[in-house]
Amino acid sequence: MDEVVWPAVASHGSAAYLWGIYRYAPERIDATAPIRRRAKREFVVHFSSILAPEDREEREGIPVTSVPRSLMDLAIRKSPEQLDRLLERTEELGLFDLHAIEDVLDRAGGHRGRGRLRRALALYRPDPAFTRSRYESLFRRQVLGAGLPGPSMNFNLGGFELDAYWPDLRFAVELDLFETHGSRAAFERDRLRQEELKLLGVEMIRITRPRFRREPDAALRNLAALLDRRRRELGVA
Repeated sequence: MDEVVWPAVASHGSAAYLWGIYRYAPERIDATAPIRRRAKREFVVHFSSILAPEDREEREGIPVTSVPRSLMDLAIRKSPEQLDRLLERTEELGLFDLHAIEDVLDRAGGHRGRGRLRRALALYRPDPAFTRSRYESLFRRQVLGAGLPGPSMNFNLGGFELDAYWPDLRFAVELDLFETHGSRAAFERDRLRQEELKLLGVEMIRITRPRFRREPDAALRNLAALLDRRRRELGVA
């Protein structure tokens, strides 16, 4: 039998609670172990063949996954909004370390939380873009995380303010919120606005917040295809 070189550690929600990121203890205890084992009813045991020394720490005398590793584990089942709040809480506690999180992502291989956490980190990288809402911030962060060029936010063109705009491609995305487009008059203005932008040579699509929350990957795939098509139409390298 192979020698176990590191003990099981508290992880996922249990680690988040020990670090103070979760305010309340989860109903069950999460642990990550180097060998597969049957869990007792009150435990959820996760298997990892490799957990680097820098991914293991001790909190209140309990072996626990590091904050960066815990965030990546939690990212598997968290929505973008929930992951945003976890990162915000980590920052409030003085536990946020962008370099350390990037390091664990670089070592993560095929970890299922890797892509989601990397997209969420876009907000914490140097970025001068001005956004007015959480939806705008989320959209730009997800666009960057998908490897697409970042749009200018709230860009003024011909008297129109565009939520997300790629100037070199003359392509815009309207980030629709019912709260700001919930009347018949707003509906009419939006259609006239799109027509006027068309006359200015600007292509525009709309992505509602419910749709982006429901199917962000599909929305980003379509956006990537449209940007690529627009690039070819304009002959932009």
